Amino acid sequence: MPNLENLRKQAKQILKWHRNQVTTVAPILRAYKPEFESLDDRQILATEFRLAEAQEVVARREGFETWAALVRGCQTMNPSTNTLSTSTLTSAEPQLFTLDMQRSLDFYQSILGFSVRFSYGDPPFYAQVFRDSAKLNLRLVHEPVVPPEVLIEHELLSASITVENIKELFLEFKVKSAEFFKPLSTEPWGARTMVVKDPDGNLILFAG
Repeated sequence: MPNLENLRKQAKQILKWHRNQVTTVAPILRAYKPEFESLDDRQILATEFRLAEAQEVVARREGFETWAALVRGCQTMNPSTNTLSTSTLTSAEPQLFTLDMQRSLDFYQSILGFSVRFSYGDPPFYAQVFRDSAKLNLRLVHEPVVPPEVLIEHELLSASITVENIKELFLEFKVKSAEFFKPLSTEPWGARTMVVKDPDGNLILFAG
């Protein structure tokens, strides 16, 4: 859990960016304020924005619905051990590496049916795509972190996503000409799985 005072400073910084019309803050606000989802950067920067809203953005980024909930969460920290007395993991967001951000965004949207939650930079160097409750973070790199041939040889998965009605999803991907590292099959333990390869060689497991 980050330090509460640091979180307050982050909220003030976001407010300052908005007041100074710093365009890179717009995607952050769009990602965590549903009412901004349909607005472009210029409209977001022109909208009245208060400190309480900046704190709300920070809270949601940290996994809390409100600033008050975040404060209560911080207050459950045990100073002597610096650990939470109780905690619940709510989600995981795998980070995938790409040599071409636009190519990856196009692939996840047009082939796998994801939507872009946000992208940072011009040109973008970090982005998140989502479909239903599944989220994948994309990070631009200038050379492969793991050689593609190693990923393939050792079948190293970059992400695992659980699915309802996996056969329908398999047929959807097939129609869209997705590249299957492994087609839909039934594992010895009963799960039905398939593995799709993205343009950078990242292997995405879908399991039903």
